[in-house]
Amino acid sequence: MIAFLTGRLLEKQPNRIVVDVGGVGYDVAVPLSTFYTLGDAGAPVSLRIHTHVREEVIALYGFVTALELLLFERLIGVSGIGPKVALAVLSGIEPEELVRAVRTGDTARLTAIPGVGKKTAERIGLELKDRLPRALVAATGAPAPGDEAGGGLRDDLLSAMVNLGYQRAAAERAIDRAVPSGTDRSFEDCLRAVLKSLTR
Repeated sequence: MIAFLTGRLLEKQPNRIVVDVGGVGYDVAVPLSTFYTLGDAGAPVSLRIHTHVREEVIALYGFVTALELLLFERLIGVSGIGPKVALAVLSGIEPEELVRAVRTGDTARLTAIPGVGKKTAERIGLELKDRLPRALVAATGAPAPGDEAGGGLRDDLLSAMVNLGYQRAAAERAIDRAVPSGTDRSFEDCLRAVLKSLTR
């Protein structure tokens, strides 16, 4: 079983990359949350891998962070959720936000993910809630219902980034990286910081 790959990025497409490891190309399916963090073709890449074996087919699913891998493996453990739907979920919502949505029972946020209907969202919320380790919930700072300090600024920044043409997942990641929670900086300063982080 392949658990980790380190090599050179040979090809890069949304949801799929090819990693050259010592002259061998590995076809790896990735969520958009991972795709947006990767460099251009030729750049070094290291991925945590989930090897999925089914009916003589071996598929590799790659993730930049341990959290993405853990959530993927928890998602495919939910009844009716396969690897493709799990990737769609991770492509449509940031890992930390997924943890918060599950913990707070925010089904509306889950149904906002393309390809996730109401019944699927309800299953994810019910079954995943008990499968998230307490340490994971604490580490991601998942708030209790009603505890959304700084949510207004974040929502404004996210709206601005989407209006500028950025993908929602990329915008959310950039905001998390550039704007610490509880900041007292102005919207304009925060927006500049987010845009700057995307050009690095």
